[in-house]
Amino acid sequence: MQIETKRKRKMRRVLYILACLLVIGMAQAVPTPDNYLQQRIENAATGPVAQGAEGRIVFTAGNSDAVFNVYSITGQLIKVVRVAADQRTSVDFPKGFYIVKCGSQWSRKVVVR
Repeated sequence: MQIETKRKRKMRRVLYILACLLVIGMAQAVPTPDNYLQQRIENAATGPVAQGAEGRIVFTAGNSDAVFNVYSITGQLIKVVRVAADQRTSVDFPKGFYIVKCGSQWSRKVVVR
């Protein structure tokens, strides 16, 4: 009798895991609208960018003016960088990890070597 209940519990656990995997697989298979995907591609090609380099961070504005906020890894605001449209600016920073936020569009981790 006890062996039967252990088998049932094990079978229920296996079925639960399979159901979870099925739900996760279905959620990942949901297609995004074409216009949404196209807009993301255009924004990536023409939007603001921040890249880490040797001892500096390079900021590129894209089609419109951009304001970048640079934070330390602890969350302290270090510098605000304003870049005019279609311009590129580099600012010297000590080696380390930084969080760069561009308005409400995105935020990224940047490494200065």
